[in-house]
Amino acid sequence: MERPILYLAITNHGFGHATRMASVAATIQKLCPEVLLILVTTAPRWLLECYIEGDFIYRPRAFDLGVVQTDSLTMDKVATLEKLLDIKKYQNSLIASEVNFIRQNRVNLILADIPFLAPGFAKGANIPCWMMSNFGWDFIYRDWGGEFTAVADWISDWYSKCDRLFRLPFHEPMHAFHNITDVGLTGGSPHYSADDLRSLWGITAPVEKTILLTFGGLGLQQIPYENLRRFPDWQFIVFDRSAPDLPNIVKISDRKYRPVDFMPICGRVVSKPGYSTFSEATILSVPIVTMPRADFAEATFIVEGITNYNRHQIITPSDFFQGTWDFLHELPQLPEQSQPIAKDGNEAIAKAVLNYLQTK
Repeated sequence: MERPILYLAITNHGFGHATRMASVAATIQKLCPEVLLILVTTAPRWLLECYIEGDFIYRPRAFDLGVVQTDSLTMDKVATLEKLLDIKKYQNSLIASEVNFIRQNRVNLILADIPFLAPGFAKGANIPCWMMSNFGWDFIYRDWGGEFTAVADWISDWYSKCDRLFRLPFHEPMHAFHNITDVGLTGGSPHYSADDLRSLWGITAPVEKTILLTFGGLGLQQIPYENLRRFPDWQFIVFDRSAPDLPNIVKISDRKYRPVDFMPICGRVVSKPGYSTFSEATILSVPIVTMPRADFAEATFIVEGITNYNRHQIITPSDFFQGTWDFLHELPQLPEQSQPIAKDGNEAIAKAVLNYLQTK
């Protein structure tokens, strides 16, 4: 029997899409090691290797861009529009080149999160395209109006050609898709024991005074680190290599460690609104501190998701950037929903993919 081959196309924006797709890919590989994974993304290979233990083919290609950003909160809409129009102009050659690769490599199925041209690759190669996400880029751009409306229409049209969508929690309606399967939360699992992490990184503060500050792959330049001097008996875990050398900051410089690895030893995660961080924290029942983002339409649904299903603190940007961080002395609020959220997204998507591949 030929090896089943799965082509995983990932949005070229930050690290969140890459880590949630890599979590699903790792589950597929554990359940069925003979599946050959082709990960198509400009996210760095080392990031994917933090999630996927076995072999995979890495194809560094970008078919979309998300939003051009200087850091995790600052967007450049002019540059974003320019690059989107460029993709539209060259879409036929982008599609032709991937169709050629997919045919040569005898790919059986595309799973995409959530580059809009992926259904075009599938149609050209005569195989199905399945997608997974909690939002589409058409939803983000449509919210910006003006010239982005026509771009959103173009993207919605591509999404409508997708054969099946696995809709993740904390989602917008995703109206462009016709065949929707709702699934539970996705994400990575911690790789290390709490005791090993504490001894290796010198973390001695109790859990309730250990805080993870994480702002995704793009980081955040203006974190007011000076505020941390007000919490001398607390410890703050950061992945920001440019953070100051304060005695209560623990800088994680080794790339094999991920934010999810540290979540079980933290009393709270302080983060921008982002699905992957929120999902992993909610799976592990670690409270989230975050601030709303009026300029990114997806953020409303993500913040609503943790308000409903995780202990949380919603603070204002001025609390974060200009305040004294007194919010750390307050207890997080309880989730508004009494029913827990499903946490089996990795397995649900992996099993559906394997069921399909095993019939080919």
